[in-house]
Amino acid sequence: MLAIRLQRNGRKGLPLYRIVVQEAQRHPLSGRIVAQVGSYNPHTKATVLDKKEVEKYLGNGAQPSSRVVRILTKEGIKMPKWVKVTPEKHATAKHADKLRKNQPKEEAPAEEATEAPAEA
Repeated sequence: MLAIRLQRNGRKGLPLYRIVVQEAQRHPLSGRIVAQVGSYNPHTKATVLDKKEVEKYLGNGAQPSSRVVRILTKEGIKMPKWVKVTPEKHATAKHADKLRKNQPKEEAPAEEATEAPAEA
């Protein structure tokens, strides 16, 4: 079975990714790929894709990873019905009532309010 996944390139602290078609059982860093169909730069969000090649491999049953599904849909490639689209996760606080923004506001000291009417 084939998989469409990201293969990390670049240097330490500055990753660049190739979008490759590879056997699903192989490790992404093994280097043995079937085809390179694009690239993705996470810093500039720049994506270069060979859309015909991607659609060809999707039509032949290549399973894209969840991150690749997001990249391909963003680029306007229609996913087959069998591809699972994972919803975006939204972080929630475990104890929201303990957050500083949810605490009651402290009122200003009473001394400032009494100084203003004394001059009248």
